[in-house]
Amino acid sequence: MARQPEDPIVRNIVDMIRGAQFNRRQLLRGAAVGAAGAGTLGLASCAGGGSGGGGGGGTGVVWGNWTYYLDFDESTGGYPTLDAFMDEVGYKVDYLEDIDDNNTFYGKIKDQLQLGQHTGYDVITFTDWMNARIIEAEQVQEYDYANLPNVTANLVDAQWDALDVDPGRKFSVPWQLPASGWVWNTEAVPQGIKTLDDFMRPELKGKVVVLSEMRDTMGMILAGLGHDPGGDWGDKEFDEALAWLDDGLQSGQIGNVKGNSYTQDLITGDALAAMAWTGDVIALNYENGDQWTLEIPESGGMIAADSFTVPNGTSAEAKAKVEEMINYYYDPAVMAQVADYVTFIPPVKGTQEAMQEVNPENVDNPLIFPSEADWAHLHPFRTLTAEEDNRYSTAFQNALGL
Repeated sequence: MARQPEDPIVRNIVDMIRGAQFNRRQLLRGAAVGAAGAGTLGLASCAGGGSGGGGGGGTGVVWGNWTYYLDFDESTGGYPTLDAFMDEVGYKVDYLEDIDDNNTFYGKIKDQLQLGQHTGYDVITFTDWMNARIIEAEQVQEYDYANLPNVTANLVDAQWDALDVDPGRKFSVPWQLPASGWVWNTEAVPQGIKTLDDFMRPELKGKVVVLSEMRDTMGMILAGLGHDPGGDWGDKEFDEALAWLDDGLQSGQIGNVKGNSYTQDLITGDALAAMAWTGDVIALNYENGDQWTLEIPESGGMIAADSFTVPNGTSAEAKAKVEEMINYYYDPAVMAQVADYVTFIPPVKGTQEAMQEVNPENVDNPLIFPSEADWAHLHPFRTLTAEEDNRYSTAFQNALGL
């Protein structure tokens, strides 16, 4: 699906005002990067259509990605870094913005994955918890790191073993790193939200919102209770975190549980504090006068990775071309162009230095380049077994009354 030539910030705010229950990746954020409030950390998120000819042995490759997850030029309708790559290598990359939800997209290609057939995509960028499933099911191909010297040199240290079922990133290579933290109305909550118990202050009753995505909300609650979300926790710790959430919901302290539409509650004042996807604050502050502060709490926020994987049905020829493309994007100068547009945390060392040539205003932007202290407080959510995932997800949904 082609992008419409409308102002992205206007579109973003209109969508929020309508109160639609958007997946977080469906919000445009790129135009607001330079105007985000100082002292906050944030990221932005991210793919519809096209035709391809990769896995079947054709001349190009097919890349399935999330929406608004690659630098885009409104004036030309092109993707500058990808266009430059195609000019350089002489073959086509069909870039399909087809992923709007991990589970939905997995359902679209599940049968082909299970049969080892070509899925229609030579490379895809699921979030790592979904990548863990297809890696454990042996449905993706191992990378040839001889073709990935830039990844070897430039992948940030913390990501090499961040996916517990893929130590050393043999089957997955990070594309972007989304995160979540705590946000509050700076004027109404001048003391901020520093601990989990701060959400329970009497003056915030009914004015707290948490996210409907289990791994973000439960991960931050686990961390706030002193448990490492990426560590060796189990039923006891999960039940403790769920009890905290349930108490907040039953008492009315937590006024709502929402997807991206929690941003509307912040705008209207129905919420004064929230667990939030950090990139959302960019557009909010840009359009509403820097009203909110977002921080990664000392107890810990959450970080995930959306990573490249090559499904088994992809041909050897196409796989080699995919590796060439991934290696290209692990050039810091290229990744800086991407980061300037999408405003996620980039997984590539040297991107911050390269940003000087792309957009000097963003060199020290904590929305893109977290401090060392923030990095230390960002946790992955450990991989769940299929049984755990079903049980914990069901318990979470039951607590929400869904």
